[in-house]
Amino acid sequence: MEKILDVTDLHVTFTTYGGTVQAVRGVSFHLNKGETLAIVGESGCGKSVTSNAIMRLIPSPPGKISNGTILFKGKDLSKLSEKKMRAIRGVDISMIFQDPMTALNPTLTIGTQLIEGLKQHQNVSDAEAKEKALEMLNLVGIPNPAERMKQFPHQFSGGMRQRIVIATALICEPELLIADEPTTALDVTIQAQILELFEKIQDVTGVSIILITHDLGVVAKLADRIAVMYAGKIIETGTKRDIFYNPQHPYTKGLLNSVPRLDAKGKLQPIDGTPPDLFSPPAGCPFTPRCPFAMEVCNKVYPDSSKLSDSHTVDCWLQDVRAKQLVTTTVTKQ
Repeated sequence: MEKILDVTDLHVTFTTYGGTVQAVRGVSFHLNKGETLAIVGESGCGKSVTSNAIMRLIPSPPGKISNGTILFKGKDLSKLSEKKMRAIRGVDISMIFQDPMTALNPTLTIGTQLIEGLKQHQNVSDAEAKEKALEMLNLVGIPNPAERMKQFPHQFSGGMRQRIVIATALICEPELLIADEPTTALDVTIQAQILELFEKIQDVTGVSIILITHDLGVVAKLADRIAVMYAGKIIETGTKRDIFYNPQHPYTKGLLNSVPRLDAKGKLQPIDGTPPDLFSPPAGCPFTPRCPFAMEVCNKVYPDSSKLSDSHTVDCWLQDVRAKQLVTTTVTKQ
C-alpha cells in the first residue's frame, strides 16, 4: 500500500525552569493512504504532542522537535519553513482539536469560519465558497445548513459543534486528517453518531485518518491499525485484530483489562501505579515499575522491537528469544 505519512525516530522536548521534559522519545510509525491509524494510551503519554509535531504546532519556545523526520508524501515537514507549512495546514493536512467550543471563534458566524480557510487557500469566488460550505455542512449532517451558517457557535449543541469543526477541517479536501480525542466531551449517543460520520467521510473522500484517543471503544469501531503509546514511546503496533485478540505488551493487556465489558464478571482490573517522570525517563522499559512480569533487564535496557508478524510488533523483553528460551527451560524442568 502507498504510504502517505512516515514518521521516524521523532523526539519532542520542552525546556522548563524545572528541566527538560522528553515528551516524545523516538516515535516511529507510518500511515497508508485511505486507512485509519489509532494512537492510544493514557493521558500524558505523548499522543497529542505527536499530532501537534506532525502539524508543526509545537510552541517554540519552550518546545522543539529535537530529532527525527516527518515525511508527508516525500516532504520532510520537520525541515519546512513556517510559510511552507501554512500552505500545507488545512489544505493537505487538517486537524480536529479536542474541544469544539474552543476550536471555534465565538465572535464569528459558522459560515464565516467555514469559508475563511477555503478563500485563504483556494482561488474561489464568494458564491463558490458558500456553495462548498453548504455542501460540507450537508455531508456532516447539519440540518437546514443555509440558515445555520448565519448562526454563532453558542447556538449549537456540543455534538453539532463537533460536526462543524469536522466540516471546517475537511472543506479544503485534505489527504490527511488528524482527529485529537474527537469524542471526549460528548455523550455516548453523540459519540456513536460522530464515529459513523468519520466512516461516512472516509468512504466519500478517501481521506487518511490519525485518531488520537484513550478510548478503546472508539478504536474498535474505527481503526484499521493501532499504535499503543506509553511514556513518549510507541510500545506495540498491530492491526485491530492483533491488538484486541493477541495483545503482547503487559501495558496493552492492562488497557484492555481495564475497559468495562457487558460479559465481564467481577471487578475491573486497573493498572496499578503511575507513568514515569519524563523530566528524567528511565533507561529501560518505562512500564517496569507497574509490570507484574518485570525482569532485572527491563529496568536497565530498553528492549528492541520484536516482529511477531508482518503487521504486529512489540517492544518487550518477554518477546525476546532468550526470555522465551528461559521460560521453556523452566517449564521443562518442572
